[in-house]
Amino acid sequence: MSANECMEQFSPHLFWDVRKEDIDLDAHAQYVIQRVLEYGLLGDWNLIKSYYGLPKIVETAKGLRSLEPRALAYIAAISKTPKEQFRCYTWKQLNPQPWNS
Repeated sequence: MSANECMEQFSPHLFWDVRKEDIDLDAHAQYVIQRVLEYGLLGDWNLIKSYYGLPKIVETAKGLRSLEPRALAYIAAISKTPKEQFRCYTWKQLNPQPWNS
């Protein structure tokens, strides 16, 4: 599947704030993967899984500074990777907030 075909099949709500034509799936992989993990539907997940492959998605997610707790739990469970290996988990543990917001 080509990058253009893949971009056309994503849910419209994922990239509501940018022009889809300007997104390069290879150059903006971190942005696309984070959006799909946090806001995507099952079909969107299947698209990035077929385009990038699970190992690339996991490696990219490990480097993300922030990721919603549900998305972190999902990618950790799917890949059987401990949460402690993800940057967003360790960064949050090292920088506690004075209260939950």
